[in-house]
Amino acid sequence: MGAYLTPPAVVQGEHDVKTGEILAEVRGRHPQAPWLSRIDGIAASTGIDSRGWMLPLETATAPGSGPGLRTPGAEQARTALAGSGFTEHEVNRAIAALEAIPAPQTVQERTAPAWAAVQTYGERAARDALRAAGLDTADVDCLITSHSTTPALPGLDLALLNRLELRDDVLLLPATQWACIAGTRSLALAADLVAADSDRVVLVVISEALSTTYQPADDTLESLIVRLLFADTAVAVAVTGRPRPESVLRLDATWHHTLPGTTDLHRLETREDGTHFVMDRRGPRAVQQTVAAMWEWLRARHQDDGHSWHPDLLLAHPGGTLVLEYMEQTMPDSWPEGLLAYSRDSYTSGNRGGAAVLDILRRAHDAGQKPGSRTVLYAAAPGLTATALEGEWL
Repeated sequence: MGAYLTPPAVVQGEHDVKTGEILAEVRGRHPQAPWLSRIDGIAASTGIDSRGWMLPLETATAPGSGPGLRTPGAEQARTALAGSGFTEHEVNRAIAALEAIPAPQTVQERTAPAWAAVQTYGERAARDALRAAGLDTADVDCLITSHSTTPALPGLDLALLNRLELRDDVLLLPATQWACIAGTRSLALAADLVAADSDRVVLVVISEALSTTYQPADDTLESLIVRLLFADTAVAVAVTGRPRPESVLRLDATWHHTLPGTTDLHRLETREDGTHFVMDRRGPRAVQQTVAAMWEWLRARHQDDGHSWHPDLLLAHPGGTLVLEYMEQTMPDSWPEGLLAYSRDSYTSGNRGGAAVLDILRRAHDAGQKPGSRTVLYAAAPGLTATALEGEWL
């Protein structure tokens, strides 16, 4: 394949949101929730003490700017109450009370500031990645972007083309709906692009404001878990068809796998108060199936090596600790321990979605890796679909 990665750039959310702050907000808003007594244990099980957001917690929990009485409007409500026999004084009191109820934020109120942040963070990551690669914006031939929770048209690709002042003939490939596999699948696509033209320079930028899925009004147990999991991060990396002095990893093979009939297990739903992440408890089991399929791909790929093979690093974003544990339990016995150390380290400060694998890769890079170390990158995403790559440190 011969695709070469320079050091990825990572820009973490600058607002540190503590788990204790989230639990306090949940207790204050849902004092009668049947699962309230369990939230400390649930929070502890995630292993996440804090996560970085692009916007502060107060932005997510603030009421909307409009009156509480939105649908129906005040006049329709006034007419209905008057027609039911209420006096004018009673109608006025009822309308005033209804309008005083804090209204939830609208989709626009919730998404607009997050979308602005996604663009700013994405630009920062892109410039940092190009600097680390020893490249200029004029060197970029193709831009692959992803941002799954801030829908916009035009999207991040065109925003960055203008912000970075890229050439007008740059190939733009937005991949908004890749979500959690944006990191691995973008690298796989970039590898195909540079294989077709070894002089091509591909810039990958993923900017995720996953905190927009924090919905204060939700009172389900699943919504509590969503509140606790997600972090905001922008990442970027340059991929070239020829090695550069700055190159750190060569990609040699890619693998894709999709489970039919699993689109209901994880999904985004846009409602009147914003984006909601909905997940089914069957999800981890489905992700485990893709892990088993990846093990088989690696076994088949190396069965004729003539010697025992194992990766030196496994940089995986499976979405949660449960699947990380499953991966460790199902690895061949001959594989060394600690292959998922950087994945676990990344997860302690939140699930970064599509940005996760490049964040994990950056952690491995910063720790220092021996040339020749074999590495597998893996991610699974709603759909349910997965992509993995195998490569070697330079």
